Amino acid sequence: MTTATIRPHTPDSLDDDDYPAYTMGRAAEMTGTTPGFLRSLGEHRLITPLRSDGGHRRYSRYQLRIAMRARDLVDQGTPIEAACRIVILEDQLEEALRINEELRGSPRGQESAADT
Repeated sequence: MTTATIRPHTPDSLDDDDYPAYTMGRAAEMTGTTPGFLRSLGEHRLITPLRSDGGHRRYSRYQLRIAMRARDLVDQGTPIEAACRIVILEDQLEEALRINEELRGSPRGQESAADT
C-alpha cells in the first residue's frame, strides 16, 4: 500500500528497521503489551506510528524495540511518563555517542584532536 506517509513495499524494506510493517494488533502482540499501551506511548511522544491510507497505525521494528524498552521500565514500577523520558534520553545519548565516534574517526575529527 503506497501513501504519502508509508513508503512503497520493496524487497529492501524487509531489512529496513524504519519501515512501518506492523499493525497495532501485531505490534502489541510482539511487544507483549496492549494497543492502549502503544497509544499511550504515542500520547507521551515516545513513538509516532505512521498511518496507512485508512488511518491505521503502523509500527516499525525500531519503534517496537523502543516500546519494549518502555514496557520493561513500566514493568519495574517506573511511571509511564518517566519511562518515556528515560527512553528518549537513552536514545539521544546513543545517537550523540555515535556521532561523537564518527567525528573522532573522520579526518576532520582527527585534525581537531591533533590541534589540542
